[in-house]
Amino acid sequence: MSASNAQSPHPIDHHVGARLRRRRVEMRWSQTALARRLGVTFQAVQKYETGTVRLSASRLFEVSKALGVTPGYFFEGYGEDATPHGVAPADLRAEATLLRGYYGIRDSELQADLRRLVARLGGAPD
Repeated sequence: MSASNAQSPHPIDHHVGARLRRRRVEMRWSQTALARRLGVTFQAVQKYETGTVRLSASRLFEVSKALGVTPGYFFEGYGEDATPHGVAPADLRAEATLLRGYYGIRDSELQADLRRLVARLGGAPD
């Protein structure tokens, strides 16, 4: 492996990191909040999410417990995505913005209306 390849994260590390970020955002946790639960720094969580630092099997197990998913969650969709590293960064930012906005709505009926609207626009049954 050349020096430049040794410095580039593997595509699976990007994918696992993107899934970690997605789940953390779904749970409305900051990187700091997840870091506290894992006993690491928020910088470590940042590096996990970018794939810069690989998650060992034991750390992946701890992360999955903290986030309430199975370890397999982090590999779902790998190889099926249109981008070589899993989810495109722009897609993640858009998703994070939508999730924050949705969870910022305090009216449960309005949330339900929004879910139905999105389902209809996306062609899913009500």
